[in-house]
Amino acid sequence: MCARLTWLTAVLALVSWILLHAPLAAEPAHGIAMHGRPQLPPDFTHLPYVNPDAPKGGKLRQALTGSFDSLNPFIIKGQRAGAVRKHVFESLMARSRDEPFALYGLLAETIDVNQERTRVTFRLNPKARFSDGTPVTARDVVFSLETLRDKGRPNHRTYYAKVERIETPDERTITMHLTPVDRELVMIIGLMPVLPAHYFKDRPFDQTTLDPLIGSGPYTIAQVRQGERIVFKRNPDYWARDLPVARGLWNFDELVFDYYLDSQSAFEAVKKRLADIREEFSPTRWSTGYDFPGVASGQFIKETIPDGLPAPVSAFVFNTRRPIFADPLVREAILYIFDFEWANTNLFHGLFERTEGYFDGSLLSSINRPASAGEKRYLELIGANLRADFLDGTARIPKSNGTGRDRANLKRALELLKKAGWHARNGRLVHARTGQAFTFELAVQTREQERTGLHLQRSLRQVGITMDLRQVDSAQFQRRLQTYDFDMLPFTWFNSLSPGNEQLFYWGSQGRTREGTRNYMGAADPAIDAIIGEMLQASSHEDFVATVRVLDRLLRAGFYVLPLYHAPGQWIGRWDNIKSPARHSLFGYLSEAAWASPD
Repeated sequence: MCARLTWLTAVLALVSWILLHAPLAAEPAHGIAMHGRPQLPPDFTHLPYVNPDAPKGGKLRQALTGSFDSLNPFIIKGQRAGAVRKHVFESLMARSRDEPFALYGLLAETIDVNQERTRVTFRLNPKARFSDGTPVTARDVVFSLETLRDKGRPNHRTYYAKVERIETPDERTITMHLTPVDRELVMIIGLMPVLPAHYFKDRPFDQTTLDPLIGSGPYTIAQVRQGERIVFKRNPDYWARDLPVARGLWNFDELVFDYYLDSQSAFEAVKKRLADIREEFSPTRWSTGYDFPGVASGQFIKETIPDGLPAPVSAFVFNTRRPIFADPLVREAILYIFDFEWANTNLFHGLFERTEGYFDGSLLSSINRPASAGEKRYLELIGANLRADFLDGTARIPKSNGTGRDRANLKRALELLKKAGWHARNGRLVHARTGQAFTFELAVQTREQERTGLHLQRSLRQVGITMDLRQVDSAQFQRRLQTYDFDMLPFTWFNSLSPGNEQLFYWGSQGRTREGTRNYMGAADPAIDAIIGEMLQASSHEDFVATVRVLDRLLRAGFYVLPLYHAPGQWIGRWDNIKSPARHSLFGYLSEAAWASPD
């Protein structure tokens, strides 16, 4: 008896050890988070930042700047119209805007992922339909991945090439086998737009088009006037209208996007009530421009809405592909020349805060944070040598005395320029070896950018640098961005609390020569590539934070941009017939959660 109990105890202990240490088997789940578990339970009824009882109906009119000549948002060709991807197409899963990175079932009612995240199975919702009534099947998912991988935008090609094999045992089940070096890839696949294979059967995917595209989303394209207007109609037969991820969203019967030549023209449309809502980016306009009768009567409402995201990276971008900005000493010098404090007081009514890094205002920022033991381990692993002040967290953007001529800052700038081989000669800065004068061009698109550019131009003149300021239209600006045909221009990157594969698209070395990425500065640092790779493989929150902070340190230490400024929140102006939930999301204001007053 005793021997039998001893044997049974040993067997139970062995089984317990195996169960404890064996890799977790995949199980169907309602959602997934990049790190940890999704916050919402399987039986959640709606997202926490929506009004589930919001009335349907009415119209939302928005005024955009620029133009468009294509409705295809998935290719690099043409100027794509805004909002097509968001309103017409859907993904396998929907993102919660109240968590750093969590997805819940949409086209796919469940997701199955193994512990290593090298295999994922999606089970499609049997109710899923495209707007023409055709069921969404596994064939559409495979078609979408293969088409976007082979003919899509550069980021799509990069992401979906990491899928090694696809299995479709039936028309509702898709299993993908993924490369083992990217834990975020499961999330990226979950957000892949699903295209109708039957629609593109006899249509070229990789060409611009103004034909209304078919998707499974809540809206269909009802009207198109090239470069001027696009109108979306809410699909009354939208298949997902009662799903928890859609309840309380997509409330307007009609969405109208009118395109205007510039930001001021778009603002005038709002004043005349030709548009219902506007996100403002100009502090001058926000401070002094909203003085029309609607504001005084209370019919037009101004709100500053905070969000929980890292501050946008608003900057003048140095194109390091150009010899004039190839030396980081030159780029650092210009940071000393730009006087933000003067500009904020005299141009921006003191409303802006200075942008310093790439994840400002979040746990992911390296500013004022000494490198942790984990960060130092990663720095050693990737072979990166950081300057001491970037390592200990004390490196900061130069601060001026606000006079517009801070002698100490200008002196430091000239010292750095001298180290880089530039010397003053007859009031101009010239290169000691070549005799070349320091001249370059800043291309801008808006009046606000022009005002900031004029301030920089005046400041640079104090040290003998000539900067030509060129205003270009929307089409020219986009072409320059896509082909990297500029010396310096303004751009804003929007980072999240869960940075991932898009960081390769922003700063990866391939983007130095590959057109169409957002590596506008031309960064080509193996250490940056390596730390992004480590970030994508980080399985713990601690390792993830460490890798992102290292990335922040490397980017800041490279002086790839002249950081500008950001608002303390979203500046939203709206007419009072447009309502929104009392509680906003982690991402701030969301137009898809708004509704029209039934009055």
